[in-house]
Amino acid sequence: MQRYSDCPQVVRDFLVYHETIKGQSQRTISEYYLDLRMFLRFMQLMRNDMPIHTRLDDIPIKDIDLEFIRDITTSDIYDFLSYLANDRTPDPDAAVPEYGISPAARARKLSALKSFYKYLTVRTKQLVKNPVADLEYPKLRKSLPKYLTFEQSSALLQAVSGQNQTRDYAILMLFLNCGIRRSELVGLNLTDIYEDRIRVVGKGNKERIVYFGSACRKAIDAYLVERNKKVLSDNRALFGSRDGNRISVTAVHRLVKKALLQAGLDSTQFSAHKLRHTAATMMLSGGVDVKTVQEVLGHENLNTTQIYTHIENTELKIAAEANPLSKLDFTDSDEDE
Repeated sequence: MQRYSDCPQVVRDFLVYHETIKGQSQRTISEYYLDLRMFLRFMQLMRNDMPIHTRLDDIPIKDIDLEFIRDITTSDIYDFLSYLANDRTPDPDAAVPEYGISPAARARKLSALKSFYKYLTVRTKQLVKNPVADLEYPKLRKSLPKYLTFEQSSALLQAVSGQNQTRDYAILMLFLNCGIRRSELVGLNLTDIYEDRIRVVGKGNKERIVYFGSACRKAIDAYLVERNKKVLSDNRALFGSRDGNRISVTAVHRLVKKALLQAGLDSTQFSAHKLRHTAATMMLSGGVDVKTVQEVLGHENLNTTQIYTHIENTELKIAAEANPLSKLDFTDSDEDE
């Protein structure tokens, strides 16, 4: 935890707990670190009557103790959330800086605070009062996930070309058939591939089995012919890069964008994560129940999966069209008669 040495000990202990006991990903730990550091710097600014132009990033917090944290009230938390909504700017040095961060970003920071205070009150019992226990999350605008249609997915697969065509085709097939995350694909090893399924290590190091069809199996087999001729620095890796290393998340992002452009699709609207949305949508439209899709995607909460139930149900549309009343149309009648 040397990389978090600018934080007080109580925060470092919290981060260690989530890394070693809870098994959270390094990305989650880093987000907790950044969010809690910002929060404590803001509290220091408010408590110590610092000059008005003091930059938040310049405020030291290493010496903050448990007593300081115990004195933080719900009102202080509201002040912090107000600061995020109205005064926080990602780039204070910009010619015309924008103030206030999005509700989603504020919700993430509040989530970090809730986890931190739950750790202090429930897990370690260092505190009695939890000032964020009853705070509601900022209201988020619900947007439907973007996904490729069947025709667009077909065009994407047919457009794959280039030096790494076999590898890239297999990667896209895994995304579209299995709905795995980029980080999960990057982490796949040769030993994770079975006859009709893959073993995936997801968030929190949780393992799951995801099945695939014959077309995906064929794509993987074609790639394995090439893969077995290569030696990588990490030779366990299923997918390698041209420099001989395990393929990176960035490289996967680039190859997906390249294939989208080759297929004539808008690469600003779609990404590797949108292919995950596509897989989920196709499963539901094919009649797979939402609980099964939850297991395939590795969602901890069913509510996360239910966002995909926006898809059009073909059979229900057919039923609606079959109703004779659906053909009645009097919009052309003269309303002035």
